[in-house]
Amino acid sequence: MTIATDQRRPDNLLDHVMRGEEPTLDGEGEAMWIDVIAKMDAVYSDLIRYESDLEAKNAELEAAEGFISSVIASVSDILVVVDERGVVVQVNPAFVRLAARPTGEVLGRTLAELVVESDASRARAALVSGVEGEVRELELSFRAPGGPSDLMAVNCSARFDHNGQRVGTVLTGRPIGELRRAYEALHKAHLELQQAQRKLVEQEKMASLGRLVAGVAHELNNPISFVYGNIHTLERYRRKLDDYVHDLEAVADERAVVRLKRETKVDAVLADLAPLIEGTLEGAMRISEIVKNLRRLSFSRSNQRQVVDLNRLTGTAAHWAARAKNVRARLDTDFEPGLTVEGQEGQIHQVLINLIDNALDAVRGRADPHVTVTTRSHDGEVTIEVTDNGEGIRDEVADKIFEPFFTTKVVGEGTGLGLWISYAIARDHGGTLTAANRPEGGAVFRLTLPRHAPAGAG
Repeated sequence: MTIATDQRRPDNLLDHVMRGEEPTLDGEGEAMWIDVIAKMDAVYSDLIRYESDLEAKNAELEAAEGFISSVIASVSDILVVVDERGVVVQVNPAFVRLAARPTGEVLGRTLAELVVESDASRARAALVSGVEGEVRELELSFRAPGGPSDLMAVNCSARFDHNGQRVGTVLTGRPIGELRRAYEALHKAHLELQQAQRKLVEQEKMASLGRLVAGVAHELNNPISFVYGNIHTLERYRRKLDDYVHDLEAVADERAVVRLKRETKVDAVLADLAPLIEGTLEGAMRISEIVKNLRRLSFSRSNQRQVVDLNRLTGTAAHWAARAKNVRARLDTDFEPGLTVEGQEGQIHQVLINLIDNALDAVRGRADPHVTVTTRSHDGEVTIEVTDNGEGIRDEVADKIFEPFFTTKVVGEGTGLGLWISYAIARDHGGTLTAANRPEGGAVFRLTLPRHAPAGAG
């Protein structure tokens, strides 16, 4: 059987092309050749498309890596990434600055080698435990050429791959000092908020109580007037009754008078009437004075104000208070000249009298009683200080001295309204009234008022 050697197979077409030969084709071979070229074009087109997609994916990947790198570099907290063996595989610039070492000297070392020796065991324990989503907190100090770093508050969380396998740990942290400063700032803001809230509550309480006592004072005024007037009438009756009894004794039988006096004890009754009426009158006068003090609160916001020469007013108050008190105390004054305020002269005078009067009471019984009154100006304000060398303000009453009806004086010497009314007057004049203990002993009360600015003063 003879085989035709000149018959060309389609399988050799590609071999001819690859060798650079020009194949001789018949009709069927030419069609197959065209089909091969079409398939090559399709494959080439797919390669071009795959290359374009790959370039786009690479561009997106580079952008994502750049974004992540910029974020990591901008984070102020330290960032350390370790593998499952505790070897550092990535750090951020914040940690490089903290460790004061190049990145190359940090990568590849274990976390235990980077922390101080006393923290190595805690660092190892934090790396070998943890579940997904759990964050462990610990404090670490890292080694640095210049010595250990500041103590860091570090959060540790386990790192997992896409298959859910644990592949390491991520640590983030910041210096304890920054956290402490943040906590202190937060605590300070919280205290200021509490103080502002207490002040608002206190002001509202004072305003409500002021309205209440003003109404009570008005209701008490009439019956007190009746009592006050009746006592004077009763005193006249007592004198007439006393005269009558003595005149009757002169004309009655002596034995009968002795017997009646013994049975009725009229001498003791008549002798007791005078001090009883006198004590009742004194009590009515004190109640009347309390009512006057309460009624003053309802006029504390009057707009009838004037320019007041503070030094003259303070000197007058000191003179009056010293004369009214039976205390041998040295009363010194030190006034800055030319101080004036704008307000109600009578109310300011009442506050000054009250403060100096209390200071004189505080030094009663001292071997060297001394009270000083000074006036000074600063930053548009005038401060009047009344200091004494008494026992000072006890800690347990320091926050109560401006409350109404609170007093440290014995019963009958104080109503507990003086400082409360003074506090309200100072506040209504745009000022403050505070009290404190002096380091050298004794107390100091400070009345601060806005200084009056003369017209045209700049």
